Amino acid sequence: MSTTQSPESVELAKFFEVSARQFEAGRPTPQMFCPVIDAAWHRMMHTAEYAEFSIRHAGQLLGHASSHGKGRISWISAYEARYGPLPEIWFTGSDGRIDETRLTHYRQTGEVVAEWDCSPVPVPGEGDDVTPRRRKVTAS
Repeated sequence: MSTTQSPESVELAKFFEVSARQFEAGRPTPQMFCPVIDAAWHRMMHTAEYAEFSIRHAGQLLGHASSHGKGRISWISAYEARYGPLPEIWFTGSDGRIDETRLTHYRQTGEVVAEWDCSPVPVPGEGDDVTPRRRKVTAS
């Protein structure tokens, strides 16, 4: 993997970390609401580096599951506690334009209301019926 990561890959790594913490705490499955970060996830899933990336950032292999919905995004406060406010990339559409209305709403309320069509899911270990425990991830 390149030592220079795209903004999408950096945010995907953060999303994986937050997702793993959400799973550990028994909170709702995080929703992927950003099409450009989701597109980066799709591209990465088809590479040899994906498993290593997922394990490095989530402590386990995460799969990609269809999960359609619309509403308040549940994991925003967990992200903010760890990384600060969401950057603009989270409000970028597949056309490359920032949705200023949603971004302004988020900045004024701290809330993200959006549609999503997928979520991460832990992938059970080989020959194992349970979700593998997440290894402790430390900042480098």
